[in-house]
Amino acid sequence: MWFDTLRKKSKSRRKKGSKRAKKKGRKNRKSDKKQDACYHKVRSRYKKWPSAYASGALVQCRKKGAANWGNSKKK
Repeated sequence: MWFDTLRKKSKSRRKKGSKRAKKKGRKNRKSDKKQDACYHKVRSRYKKWPSAYASGALVQCRKKGAANWGNSKKK
């Protein structure tokens, strides 16, 4: 059909290595440094981000380690 040819033409015009595509990939490089397991664990528990409570929880998680943070004590 005629719209298939239009679709093929529009795909061929796009360049995969264009400057615009490269800029989108580098969106948040600074924030990627600190996104460890604790960051994801704490971020999932707090609705409001960033907040004082969430920041404090992130610090505590990084002190204890992601594997140990948030576990209740078993008696």
